[in-house]
Formats: sequence, structure tokens, C-alpha cells
Amino acid sequence: MNIKMSKKTILVLLVGTLFLSFSFKSKFFEVAKQIEIYNTLFKELNMYYVDEINPAEITDKAIKNTLKDLDPYTNFYNEQDVEDARIRREGEYGGIGVSVYYTKKGIQIREVYKGFSADKADLKVGDVITSVNNQPLQNMNRDQMSMFLKGTPNSKFTIDVERQGQIITKEITRDKVVVNPVPFSEMIDAETGYIILTRFSNKASSEVKKAFKKLKKQGMKKLVFDLRSNPGGSLLESINISNFFIPKGKKIVSTKAKIKKWSNTYKTTNKALDLDIPIVVLVNGRSASASEIVSGSLQDYDRAVIMGQRSFGKGLVQRYRELTYGTQLKVTISKYYTPSGRCIQELDYANRKKDGSVPKFSDSGINKFKTANGRTVYDGGGVLPDVIIEESKRTEATKSLLQSRAIFNFATDYFYKNPNIENEDSFEFKDADFKQFTNYLKIDTSFVTKQERLFKEAYKASLVDNIAKEYSKIQDKLVDYKIDEVAKNKDIVKREIKEEILQRYFYKEGVYKYNLKHDHVIKEAIKLLKDQKKYKQLLSAK
Repeated sequence: MNIKMSKKTILVLLVGTLFLSFSFKSKFFEVAKQIEIYNTLFKELNMYYVDEINPAEITDKAIKNTLKDLDPYTNFYNEQDVEDARIRREGEYGGIGVSVYYTKKGIQIREVYKGFSADKADLKVGDVITSVNNQPLQNMNRDQMSMFLKGTPNSKFTIDVERQGQIITKEITRDKVVVNPVPFSEMIDAETGYIILTRFSNKASSEVKKAFKKLKKQGMKKLVFDLRSNPGGSLLESINISNFFIPKGKKIVSTKAKIKKWSNTYKTTNKALDLDIPIVVLVNGRSASASEIVSGSLQDYDRAVIMGQRSFGKGLVQRYRELTYGTQLKVTISKYYTPSGRCIQELDYANRKKDGSVPKFSDSGINKFKTANGRTVYDGGGVLPDVIIEESKRTEATKSLLQSRAIFNFATDYFYKNPNIENEDSFEFKDADFKQFTNYLKIDTSFVTKQERLFKEAYKASLVDNIAKEYSKIQDKLVDYKIDEVAKNKDIVKREIKEEILQRYFYKEGVYKYNLKHDHVIKEAIKLLKDQKKYKQLLSAK
């Protein structure tokens, strides 16, 4: 090797080093400069602004506003947010066993977990907790309210609950609440087992393993693995679960990051639970992140048939970074790639358009990749199922409906008008019931479309006083239009309503039992698993 260098080469290296050093120092100076500007602004504002300000609230808003133009997964967590995130990861906390909405009136119960203290105290979905230990909750912010229900197990407190216009007082004892990420697993028939995984918490792989072994003892020879509406969670848990069905030493996912040490290839490290059992994995548009790692890796190794609708398309990995005073930053550190080399990220947050909208990678073209058997799969826009189960295309009105609380409110109303349902299997939601729902939408105030909101704002801004009748007529037409648009997605909306209603009477367990017999996608999965010739053909490149 020739180790001699010319003066010209040395000069180029020196210039390059100086440029990098200058670039680094320049960037560091710019960061320090902006922090100093904010510090001085904050001091002046706090000192001289005419009214009292809340420093924590202003800083929280400033930080979150800083992050809002990045991807939606890069977030700042204050002390309470950190605790909420820990609960989601670990699935354990001291509380009463509910999920909630925070409203101006107080804490509204969204779901009651079977067997925990809220259930024992006969709290119902839709109840609004208006005070705790005589402390009114009205108009409190979310962070303040979230602290009232959590606490040390076995501690007692008193609540006032508003239910259907009446106030009820109850004493409740906090439990140690453990949320199982596998809330339901059961045999569908003599040979077919069913496991639903709702979140990739720290207990996900151990609970899936426990459920799988239980069903194997009951004679399971085929598996329906339900990842629908699973938003993801732990990367390592997704690798462990993939490992249950893929041999040791196989690549499950690789990550590419700005920081070299965070660019890794993750392989299976354990002996598989079962390398032969036929599997159908169910996904939909709300199956994201870790769900896509599992479904993508099983698809790439031709280990399972993926069925349902295209998944969400989140190919990004986050990591928590400790900040001062107990706060945290959850920051996107890398993109991940399935074994075939696919990145299934759908939205290109780095190249937002001038109007603020986010372009899709799939709009500029998708790339072909090959599975282990030579089947063609594609990147961009989530995991595309091997068997697509069609559903109606969602209208904008339906999207608004599903983001509102209108179905939740209707289910509460339905529950108190229909106090008894014999069992979940006998439940029917007929066309006449759907008509009742669309009529209910005419009086529900939570479901407002963009057109309605803009029209209302225009009317308020108008200086004309004598157009009230015309305004009401147009408003009625807008309501009729949005109901017609919702009716185009009757299949989707009826499913959501049925699940919301069943949960009121039979908890989530009743929803899962009902779906085993009535869910169209599960029926198609069972049908495919019984036709092993077709199942194997789908996994073959021939």
C-alpha cells in the first residue's frame, strides 16, 4: 500500500476537516442561539405580561407546537404523559379498571374492564364522574383529571356520578389493574383456534405464547391470529412473536437510522413454537407498526396467509429519550424494513406540501420485492393482504363519524332504552335499528362535518340578521347529505355500532364471542384454513 500523500491531497483533507468542524460548530451555535432567544422571550413575557401566565402550560404548548410539523409519533411527554405511556407499555397500574374520555363535565367512562373495582361498583359505560372526594371536576384540564382515578391499590375514595340526569354517589377501592394484551383466545371449531392481540405491550409475547399453548392442548391444528386495529407497540415483542412461527436465526426486521448504533438487523434467537401450523393473520387499516412487522415477516417467509384490508403503513421506529424534571421525548429514530427489504411507510412527513398535507410514498410508485417462495410483494402503503376482503370505500362523512362520539352516544341511549339482551349470540341490529341511528344523528351534536362547521362559522360571521330561516333550511340539507353519505358505508357503520352496543351488556369478551360466529372476515379465514389446497397455493409462487 502506498502511504505517501501529495501536498494537494493533504490540503483537501485539511479543508474537508475544517469545513466539517465549522459546519458542526455553526449548527451548534444556531441551536444555542435559538434556545437563548426563547429563554429571554419567556423571561420578558413572565415579567411584564399584563395578566398572570402559567409557565408550565406555555412551555408545554411551545414544545408541542415545535414538534407538530414533524411526524405525529415524535412527541413531548410531561410528567403525567410519561406515566400514561408507562401504563400502555407495561399494562399495569393502580386504578379502577376503566378507559375514559375527558369532558368539560368531568371524566366519562368509555369502557369498564370486567372484574375490576369500577365493575364491582356497578359503574356503567357513559357515566360521567363529576367529582372525586367532593372535588368538582368541571372544566378541569385533562392532566388534572387524569390524576384523580389512579393511585395506590387498596386506597379508597368517593365519587359522584351523573347517569341519565341523576347523581349517584359511590365509594370505590382502587385495584392493581392488569390489562391483558390477549383479552380473548378460544377454539372456533374442533381444529381451529383464535387469538386476538390488541397491543404489543411488554407482556404481548408471553400472553400470546400462553394462549397458543392452551389452544394446542385443546386440539388446535390451525390458527386465526387477529391483529386488526392493533396500533403496535414494542419492536422487540413483535420480533419475539414472529419467532414463534419462524425458525431461529432468521432476519425479522432491519432498521436504518441517522445514528449508526441504532441501525440494526434483528433476527430470531429462539426455537420456534410451531413451524407447521397453518395460520391466517387478520389485518385492517388500523393495524400498524409492530402489527405490520409481524404480518410483514410472516408474509415474506410465506409462513402465513395475510387476510383483510391493507394495513396502516407505519414503517417508523420510536425511542424514548429522558429529559429533565421527569419529562420525556419520544422521537422517531429510524425506518424499519421487512425481511424482503420492504419499507411499508405510507406517509412522507419529510416532504410536506405547501398546504400542510402529507404526500404518500405510494403515489410516486411502489417497488416489487420477493418472498422466500418467490411471490411478489410491494413496499409503500402498508402490508397488502394476500386475500383482500372488500368493504365499502369510506366517505369523508363516515370518517368524521368514526372520529366523533356519535356511535358511543347512540349506544348509551340504546342501552337505557333496551335494558335486557338475553345473550350476545341472539343480538341483532336490523335495518330498522340502523334507521333509528340515522335519525339519532339529526340530534347528536358530536358528529359535525367540515361543511357544517364552515357553514356555521360563515353564518356567525355574517352581519345579516334576517336569514335565520334560510340558514336552518340549508343546515337541514347538510344534515340529510351527511346521513346519506354515512349510509353508503352501512356495512362498516353497522359493525361499529354492534360492537359498541354489545360491549355495554357483555364487556369486550361478548364482542369477541359474537364475532367468532358472525364476523365475515373470520368466516373467510376459517373457510380458507379448511381448504388446505387453496391455502398452500396462495403461499406458492406457482
